[in-house]
Amino acid sequence: MKKVLVVAPHRDDETLGCGGTILRHLDEGDQVYWLICTTLNEAVGFSKERIRIRNEEIERVDDAFGFNGFKQFDFPTTCLDQIPNNQIVESISEYLNEIQADTLYLPYRNDVHSDHANVFDASISCTKSFRYPFVRRVRVYETLSETEFSMRTDDPGFKPNLWIDISSFLDRKIEIMKIYKSELAEHPFPRSIESISALAKLRGATAGFHFAEAFMSIKETL
Repeated sequence: MKKVLVVAPHRDDETLGCGGTILRHLDEGDQVYWLICTTLNEAVGFSKERIRIRNEEIERVDDAFGFNGFKQFDFPTTCLDQIPNNQIVESISEYLNEIQADTLYLPYRNDVHSDHANVFDASISCTKSFRYPFVRRVRVYETLSETEFSMRTDDPGFKPNLWIDISSFLDRKIEIMKIYKSELAEHPFPRSIESISALAKLRGATAGFHFAEAFMSIKETL
């Protein structure tokens, strides 16, 4: 049995990036924990109603997946680059040590949203074998509307080397994604049902599956 921690900069990144894989882990009897690194608050311009709806969505998604544990930090969304890195590292380290996860799923370092880069950097600091010997696998996921929009000239691009068959779980992934009503729109919006399905079909075709999610495996300790 694996103990999995899915680290999401924002709520919905976990479903977009590895929702099918989460469902597969749970179906196979693994323990899966969900960490959201940011939150909405009025200080950065969000209304009480928007915050209330967001919190309700998070509760519904937590129930829909059936996570073994869930935690959300109070760092304000879109502002992680203003938070000292050591504070983010300490927060992730504390939760990681609490659950002793052996498998981590992280956002891609070069996603266009700066929060994703800050979460990746802080999380990677918590994978050193001499301090976190229980971490055996680190996998990086792609996030629609973030990964493919990176325009950095020094970015080699998201190059997967691990494909996980989610053919039996894509429909359920999409149903869970629909809980985030404000994040979905009609095609050609990047976070449309058509786009989610198309990416899963493309990744599946690469690996000989009907549908798949792709990852960059940057640590696999046997």
